[in-house]
Amino acid sequence: MKKIIGILAMCASLLAVSVFAQGQTPAQGACTDEAKTALYTDFTTFRTTDPTKAYEAGKKYLACSQTEDQYTAYLKKWVTAYEKESRKIKMVPLLYGDKKYTEALGLGKEILADEPENLRVIIDLGYGSYLAAVSLKNESFNTDALNYSRKAIQMIESGKVPASWAPFKGKDDTLAYLYDVVGRLSLKDNPGAAVSSFIKKAQFDTDLKKDPWTYYFIAAAYESGPYTKLSADYKRDHEGKDETPQSKLALENINQVVDRMIDAYARAVALAGNDAKYQTQKKQWMEDLSTWYKFRHNQSDAGMNELIASVLSKPLPPEPTPLTSLPASASTGTTTSGGMTSTTAATTAEATTTVKAPTTTTTTTVGASSAKPAVTTSTTTPAKPKPRNDHATTRRNNRRH
Repeated sequence: MKKIIGILAMCASLLAVSVFAQGQTPAQGACTDEAKTALYTDFTTFRTTDPTKAYEAGKKYLACSQTEDQYTAYLKKWVTAYEKESRKIKMVPLLYGDKKYTEALGLGKEILADEPENLRVIIDLGYGSYLAAVSLKNESFNTDALNYSRKAIQMIESGKVPASWAPFKGKDDTLAYLYDVVGRLSLKDNPGAAVSSFIKKAQFDTDLKKDPWTYYFIAAAYESGPYTKLSADYKRDHEGKDETPQSKLALENINQVVDRMIDAYARAVALAGNDAKYQTQKKQWMEDLSTWYKFRHNQSDAGMNELIASVLSKPLPPEPTPLTSLPASASTGTTTSGGMTSTTAATTAEATTTVKAPTTTTTTTVGASSAKPAVTTSTTTPAKPKPRNDHATTRRNNRRH
């Protein structure tokens, strides 16, 4: 049986036929002993040279046979093996080439019912469900995309290897795209988790590491997740009250997140460069970078261009570890609305923001003969942050005392 399956897997002719449509109902009078003998002869003749014809003959023979014997028992095993292998061979070109997502994903789930740990199929169900959700504009695929992508990541990182990495370039390329799926689909409901996924994606030396959208999404996830939460906590616990070590510490934790956002926006701008396809987005990213940079630098953009020029030579900063005690620099002065000490604070109140998770519309295409997925992404950027008085209120109150 292993030999049969091996032969089937190598036969490209399987891709050109519909294995379930031909010859399954014999014409009336076609089930004589002579006809059955001819069918079995055809099966044995084509079994090693043309599995498709052998399959057709075998199905016709089984449709004629009313009793179980050694011939029907063998044919049933062979036909079952053929159908299982044909599903695997058909799935990838249907998914990435023909973009028949519903049919391909259905085949994948059939395969997984027989082989629940088939990593190659789990990868395709994860990434393929994401492609389906985007291409068909149908969010019902999102749950499968997220769950299968997470499972594939866990299996790969535990040391499992698929039968083939194609259409991805290899392990790192596969993981980068899977983390991208998890990040994008987590951004709306769990932006904190999305930050982790996007940062992991950027660690792999793949095309996505050089894609400015990678860093825009990191910045957006920080804004709509950790920053929004910390800012709300600060407003609730410290706004309008005297400055305390606890309020200083809260601002320092906000500063850490804002600095990560600045770094990510700077990377997006730097990678966009002069590429025409990024210029509309680059303008918005530059505005966002300027807003946050000035927030942290006394309403000045001095040094911002130098940051953009040098940022890609530096490692991407990890997620900040929450501070539990004030750093020395923060404990020597009065912390102001921008999270800065009094030695660098301006008299103008710096802006703080509430940033909603960006709504993204992503289109991803995979060429029929591509060695890897070629991703084209378009997204609507979030509105420029609007000023709010959360942190500035505290600074003004401090000055009255």
